[in-house]
Amino acid sequence: MIRKDRIQLSDHFTYGKLFWFVLPTIANMIFLSLYGIVDGLFISNFVGKVAFAAVNVTFPIFSVLGVFGLMIGTGGSAIIGKRLGEQKPEEANGYFSFFVFVCMALGIVMAVVGAFILRPAIGLIGVEPEMVRHCMVYGLIGMITLPCYMLQHLFQILFVTAEKPRLGFWITVMTGVTNIVLDFILIVLLDWGVAGAAVATSFSELIGGIVPIIYFARPNDSLLRLGRPRVEYRALGKACSNGMSELVSTVSESVVTMLYNFQLLRIAGADGVAAFGVMQYCTFIFFAIFAGYNMGIQPLFSYHYGADDRDELKNLFRKSIMLVEGGGLVMLALLVIFARPLVSVFVGYDADLVDMAVHGIRIYALIFITCGLNIFTTGMFTALNNGAVSAFIATVRVVICEIGSVMILPIFFGLNGIWFSAAVAEAGSIIPVILFTVKLRKRYGYAD
Repeated sequence: MIRKDRIQLSDHFTYGKLFWFVLPTIANMIFLSLYGIVDGLFISNFVGKVAFAAVNVTFPIFSVLGVFGLMIGTGGSAIIGKRLGEQKPEEANGYFSFFVFVCMALGIVMAVVGAFILRPAIGLIGVEPEMVRHCMVYGLIGMITLPCYMLQHLFQILFVTAEKPRLGFWITVMTGVTNIVLDFILIVLLDWGVAGAAVATSFSELIGGIVPIIYFARPNDSLLRLGRPRVEYRALGKACSNGMSELVSTVSESVVTMLYNFQLLRIAGADGVAAFGVMQYCTFIFFAIFAGYNMGIQPLFSYHYGADDRDELKNLFRKSIMLVEGGGLVMLALLVIFARPLVSVFVGYDADLVDMAVHGIRIYALIFITCGLNIFTTGMFTALNNGAVSAFIATVRVVICEIGSVMILPIFFGLNGIWFSAAVAEAGSIIPVILFTVKLRKRYGYAD
């Protein structure tokens, strides 16, 4: 039997060992998505579909601002993991400390900027007047803890690099339970509405951002510890370059979500936005599985790339392709079969809205045929310290393919065109993924 507590970055990974290593990160992302889903459940069922639509319109703004933490964490992890593979722990810890402090400072700046751009950003989307108040309440409260939200993103992957993925998971559990309990108290018992949801989320973000700092600042048995930063702006630039794909993907996806909302408001009104919100909540867990696997596997690629262990890189690559593609096909089947009961959990009180969302999600589910491969490949090139290729794939995937799809397809197919947009975009994105994977295989040694 595999000793799950003894798995290290330097190990050779069988399917079983790989499963146990990435499981905490996948569980972390699933739980993170679950408490986001619970937010949606409380708001939709106890505040109403207009407030539910307003929160779904506002949240992409936080994604745009908060992604800088994910960019530094993902790109920085590639640098830190490579240094660990090269047996340079002091450099790794110096970079780790530097990246954490930069993220904290940047989070404060982003919170101030976010408070000023919130109202104009909402206006650009063209939300209905009755939604504006909900958007502003949720947005302004959320900006207060934006720095902690960014740190949450940063530490999600750095816990894996520190060989402490399970600790990262339990901290996420703490944040999730806090959010769920406060949602019940503030929304159901105290009737605070959207403000209650925002306060609950903010308190959970405080835990997710501050607890890891306390852990890493004290003596611990992980590979990393906060201490004297290695202030090297070239390394910061490299980290940002490595993580550029995550920045491009998240910012572009947030912009795309705003475009979806704009098109849906134009074609189907608030019900269309609510239906799309339900579809997103129903697929959160599936995307979380891909995201969690991606975060869990990246430090392994970085470490073995730094150690020049090409046999293990090939092993990790082969197994990952099998897992993400097989998982995607299973996800497609589950969504098609269970679409109606999943949708009914959120908006079972409105039969027409249920029918719209069920129809939409069965089309949208086609995304899972190819999106797992696209997500994995982008993350792999980030881990291999090639942020340029990773960012290019992300740009083609989201900026060109998805924005093009969501703007063009509705002209010819109306509402169905919106539902098909994501799947068409992912199918188009597989072309650069295949081209770069084949072209660079010998340089990095992940395939013959």
